[in-house]
Amino acid sequence: MFDRQKIEEIAKERERWEKSTLPNWIKQCPERQKEFKNHSGMTIKGLYTPEDIKEMDYMRDLGFPGEYPFTRGLHATMYRGRLWTMRMFAGYGTAEDTNKRFKYLLSEGETGLSTAFDYPTIMGYDSDHPMARGEVGVCGVAISSLQDMEVLFDGIPLDKVTTSMTINGPATVLLAMYIAVGDKQGVPREKLGGTTQNDNLKEFFAQKLCIFPPKPSLKLSVDIIEYCARHLPKWNPISISGYHIREAGATAVQELAFTLYDGIAYVEETLKRGLKVDEFAPRLSFFFASHNDFFEEIAKFRAARRLWAKIMKERFQAKNPRSMWMRMHVQTSGCTLTAQQPLNNIVRTTIQALAAVLGGTQSLHTNSFDEALCLPTEESVRVALRTQQIIAYESGVANTVDPLAGSYYVEALTNEMEEKAMEYIQKIDDMGGVIPAIEKGFFQKEIADSAYRYQREIDEKKRILVGVNEYAIEGEEIPIKLLRVDPSVEKKQIERLQKLRRERDNRKVKEVLEKLHYAAEKDENLMPTIIEAVKAYATLGEIMDVLRKVYGEYKELIII
Repeated sequence: MFDRQKIEEIAKERERWEKSTLPNWIKQCPERQKEFKNHSGMTIKGLYTPEDIKEMDYMRDLGFPGEYPFTRGLHATMYRGRLWTMRMFAGYGTAEDTNKRFKYLLSEGETGLSTAFDYPTIMGYDSDHPMARGEVGVCGVAISSLQDMEVLFDGIPLDKVTTSMTINGPATVLLAMYIAVGDKQGVPREKLGGTTQNDNLKEFFAQKLCIFPPKPSLKLSVDIIEYCARHLPKWNPISISGYHIREAGATAVQELAFTLYDGIAYVEETLKRGLKVDEFAPRLSFFFASHNDFFEEIAKFRAARRLWAKIMKERFQAKNPRSMWMRMHVQTSGCTLTAQQPLNNIVRTTIQALAAVLGGTQSLHTNSFDEALCLPTEESVRVALRTQQIIAYESGVANTVDPLAGSYYVEALTNEMEEKAMEYIQKIDDMGGVIPAIEKGFFQKEIADSAYRYQREIDEKKRILVGVNEYAIEGEEIPIKLLRVDPSVEKKQIERLQKLRRERDNRKVKEVLEKLHYAAEKDENLMPTIIEAVKAYATLGEIMDVLRKVYGEYKELIII
């Protein structure tokens, strides 16, 4: 990208500067540390020059926004044309409680819904299952049947909003319920827009909320991808999730590499169904975390887009440019929030959100400042939403495309992120792919080692957390109101579920569950049968129990 002679001149001048100017400054003001490293362990130099990106080819590595390799953004105008979707995670208590929160957020300017489910729902249990006791509605909304889903979206037209659902093991059932609600509202399926997380692979080494063993879990994820490609053209069937990998302790490079490799696995498995890559790849979407290291995160998002475009074009021979798009949703990092001095979390979230915007995300969720202590209150979630709105409308950063492009540091870091991620991808290829790597415990050990290293750096004060290992306040009082879910939620939810079981057509439920059992044994795509089952008001737990009988349950691998 630069003239070779000019680079040599710059190199000579840099060497002169290092021998003359720099030592005098270091004598007066020594550097704070012997070595500066980012979270991925990359050494950060004190100064970057054109030498650091001398091999860069503008058209090959950057190009123009809206064109391959999409480093500078998926859309030619980016936020000058349309701002990112502002999507706040919401879900607690009953469907009625969450429906009210949805409507509150929409009235405050949210532009897309995002649903958090409680642990029993995530694990595929009904609210009256013994394993659900004490957890109903605590960390998300409780959904046991289509009846709950109808209440959740009561008064919300599904052809006017897009909805993201953070659900994995039972994603087929929750998507079936959403489709059924859409059918009842008279919304054509081709108009339903939104996303199911549906990333079962990362559960085995990150979030650890696994239900079935790896192979049937992958099969169920691909059932949704296949079904949506054929019937729900505006639905994103999967959100391939680095977020939980990062929250489990991975570095930014590991988050990038492992997420992309999961993406490779889903593409390979879907191709085996006989679909062509351009028939489904344009609707694949991704989900990343945005952590505290500002430039590392920006570089990660830019490298992710370029790397995925190359993988789709070179490895899978995609022809449609949209198949090469990495459409991403970003959430600010929950694990960086601290219970100590919780108002500091507003600042952390702002930095992380700004990195996501400068990295070119399509959708953003900002965490609320009280989330290390409780579910977000109305006040805290409003501040989190306002953080996005201030960045969008007041900061000016949305007024040009990829404003940090050309920064010697950002471009060098983007290149290094891509290079290190490719090394991991090659290593997983050599192991035979994602499932052998899971079975060997490769991902689990890599993440555990990184988490240990990071925590040790905090304990030794090599990393400063303001208000935690420095600037702490002795005897600090928490100056905020905490939201607690009413214990009566569980009783109400169980009563509604038991009433449903008494009043529905139980003969029809039995028939459709037997049909589902047969379809699962025959290895058919289960989406059509599950839609039929939820419409008969078979419950989430009943449907998942059928699948547990056929597929078995996962036993976690112990990694030392």
